[in-house]
Amino acid sequence: MTAVPGQNRTQVITLTEPPQNSRLFAKAAVGAVPLLSARKPTLPNRAVQLDGLTVDPDHLAAYCRATGLRFGDALPLTYPFVLTFPLAMQLVVARDFPFVAVGAVHAQNLIERSRDISVSEPLDIHTHIENLREHPKGLLVDAVSEIKVGRELVWRQVTTFLHQQRTSLSGGPKPEPKPDEVPPPPLRTLRVEQKMITRYAAASGDHNPIHTSGLGAKAFGFPKPIAHGMWSAAAVLGAIEGRIPGKVEYSVKFGKPILLPATVNVYADQVATGWDVALRHPKKGFPHLTGTLR
Repeated sequence: MTAVPGQNRTQVITLTEPPQNSRLFAKAAVGAVPLLSARKPTLPNRAVQLDGLTVDPDHLAAYCRATGLRFGDALPLTYPFVLTFPLAMQLVVARDFPFVAVGAVHAQNLIERSRDISVSEPLDIHTHIENLREHPKGLLVDAVSEIKVGRELVWRQVTTFLHQQRTSLSGGPKPEPKPDEVPPPPLRTLRVEQKMITRYAAASGDHNPIHTSGLGAKAFGFPKPIAHGMWSAAAVLGAIEGRIPGKVEYSVKFGKPILLPATVNVYADQVATGWDVALRHPKKGFPHLTGTLR
């Protein structure tokens, strides 16, 4: 690993292989002690670069088994997220990062793909973190990852994480909660079990305890372990897999977490410009996930 200052003074950390998620989460856990500071939090000007990554077919197969997506030559739309995740973690576990990864919640996600990506293509990945801002529930930050094949940008993602804490926006009037309503008949239902999410944690490398441990979930304010947001974003695509074009933009917002175990309603509605997808509570109708493919 080498660190090279760029022309704009961005420190670029160049990797020769992906970081090990187990070490990153261990480092994150050690650093999961809140630091009180009167200073406004700032992001370090840093990026991670990994060139020539080749996809491990066994890893891809494990991901597909965990999400229910097809295993084939073309990478599933959401699969590159798990390739970029350890690079984002490398940045977040740094001691000068304004908050810790453990307990952070995935708030929303945007993927832009220019074409199908073959499992055999070598991938160059660049990840940086930007746009730290306050939210009534804490701090939001965007992890931006780009994947190129040669000089061609084939996949780009903006992942928004929420670190829950008090901010200057906290304590204001809260909007009235929307009343529960009976949801419409679903396209299908999906049973979500802890063993399924544990398989996804192993395949994705995201071992955040809010997903894998009852005690860990309670430590961060959840009554039970919750499903990963990107597991949900992948699993809902199973309803329309085979009808997603190579060039597509997939935007997802995460609602109330899926508390394990659970059954969720799956929706996929074709519209003029693509698809609207959702996962909803089968009785109360509130969304766990809403998304658009355009």
